Amino acid sequence: MSILVDTATRLCVSGITGREGTFHALRDREYGTQVVAGVTPGKGGQDVEGIPVFDTFHEAVAQTGANTAMIFVPPRFAADSILEAEDAEIPLIVAITEGIPAHDELRVFNAIKKNRRSRLIGPNCPGVLSPGKANVGIIPASFFKQGNVGLVSRSGTLTYQIGNVVAQSGFGNSTIVGIGGDPVPGTDFIDVIAMFEEDPETELIVMCGEIGGDAEERAAEYIEANVAKPVVAYIAGFTAPPGKTMGHAGAIVSGSRGTAAAKAEALEAQGVRVGRTPTQVAELAVSLLGATA
Repeated sequence: MSILVDTATRLCVSGITGREGTFHALRDREYGTQVVAGVTPGKGGQDVEGIPVFDTFHEAVAQTGANTAMIFVPPRFAADSILEAEDAEIPLIVAITEGIPAHDELRVFNAIKKNRRSRLIGPNCPGVLSPGKANVGIIPASFFKQGNVGLVSRSGTLTYQIGNVVAQSGFGNSTIVGIGGDPVPGTDFIDVIAMFEEDPETELIVMCGEIGGDAEERAAEYIEANVAKPVVAYIAGFTAPPGKTMGHAGAIVSGSRGTAAAKAEALEAQGVRVGRTPTQVAELAVSLLGATA
């Protein structure tokens, strides 16, 4: 098994006729993902190397049975595209777009929470990869191989290093989920960790966090109360200066709140081993897997 995406995924790409949308849609298809449709208003009836393009998500769902949406449109249009996919009752929406205004993110978050028809991954995320099954997003699949480590991360590139060390050590991943680093994520650590806990293919969970907010601290409390599987973690930003946004819009430290040290302390207090570098956390995961093999 895996979580969120697999061989049954039928992907529809919003913004497929744009340069980035075309590139990543075709790349995901090449990996083996069923990319069944694209959506670009005003370009319905066209195709992108055999992938039919529709004017709306409703048309795409009706004609292709799409069950997953990937959002690859400019920030000013992204919220409406997400909400259109949600209105079409697409169960999984992966928003790659970064730079979406916070008030638009809140509008999307509240609508999805109220209607409970869709799950949103992102925005400002690299997507979801279930190695050997499906890739929805921009994750370079060559860094990963199929296995039993579930990986959830606020960062994209740090995830690739962790996955590569795990793969080179003879292990692999069940699913990699990039939840994004914006202040209003559609899905958080707790949501994904709960899915990994229920997934029989996932034997160990790696959580990659960063400074800012309290998502990691809340995850630590959830893990202690609800998770039986081993969890290891990495927190980016031990040397980040207080009061300065670092990379992601949500990565900002205010006083002692949201620091890497505070997050690591909270996780370690609940029995989660925290590596100080991406390579170290991957090695911790490998050592735990080797001990239980």
